[in-house]
Amino acid sequence: MTLYTHIDSNIHKTWMLFGVFFVIVIGLGWFLSYYFEDQVILFIAVFVSIFMSFISYWFSDKIVLAMSRANPITHEQAPELYHIVENLTITAGLPMPRIYLIDDPSPNAFATGRDAKHAVVAVTRGLLEILDKTELEGVIAHELSHIGNKDMLLQTAVVVLVGVITMIANIFMRGRFFGRKGNDRGGGQAGAILMIVGLVFIILSPIFAKLIQFAISRKREYLADASGALLTRYPEGLARALEKISQNPIPLRVANNATAHLFIASPFKGKKISNLFSTHPPAEERVKRLREMSA
Repeated sequence: MTLYTHIDSNIHKTWMLFGVFFVIVIGLGWFLSYYFEDQVILFIAVFVSIFMSFISYWFSDKIVLAMSRANPITHEQAPELYHIVENLTITAGLPMPRIYLIDDPSPNAFATGRDAKHAVVAVTRGLLEILDKTELEGVIAHELSHIGNKDMLLQTAVVVLVGVITMIANIFMRGRFFGRKGNDRGGGQAGAILMIVGLVFIILSPIFAKLIQFAISRKREYLADASGALLTRYPEGLARALEKISQNPIPLRVANNATAHLFIASPFKGKKISNLFSTHPPAEERVKRLREMSA
């Protein structure tokens, strides 16, 4: 499988998952409107969810940098890092992002910002200490690929959809338990079956939405790996970097569930999380794919 095949495959799978998201939202919207005979509730849920998500997106770089305790770094403080970022951004045809350092011994990195002109690449002190130049180039190329692939925009859209689905489910459950009577038309056995199916769909849809969100996040990691390898023309550099990062036992102190998906590898160490519920693919699988690209 070539680099280009990996990229095309991951883009295709990402948008397939995104399509499933829309099917769930449309299905929930139809059922809620049918049950309550009131579309206003749905419009309010969608508006609030979109508003909150885009506020987060607009200020994402400031929020994430503050939560991660990252500080800007100058050329004089880290000339090699600065030159690597500068050279790769020129190769990728991207504007020079701001560079930040997280004073933490755990090796990791992330990119954020609402678009390429407002992008940020942040690395930890631990990353700079354990990686050689080609490995660091692989990590930076991966993060620049997230910027070039507009992953921040896609993730914001995913957050919007997850928020809409969760709010719709909450509205329905509150309406049921607080005595709001919905539509009883289509009674009899068919109506009862429809209500049961709708209720199960409402209860399970937020779980499905989160699983799809995790799946999209994993596909974007594979895509950034492939795009980063294409940028450096040396997949082995990123493969070795991922091995070192995943094998390092030190957890990232500033990491939390809200920002974990941004990092190049899971910042939580010593916690066995099912791949189904993980925002990152297994490091072993990522390394395997990268080395297949080198073959």
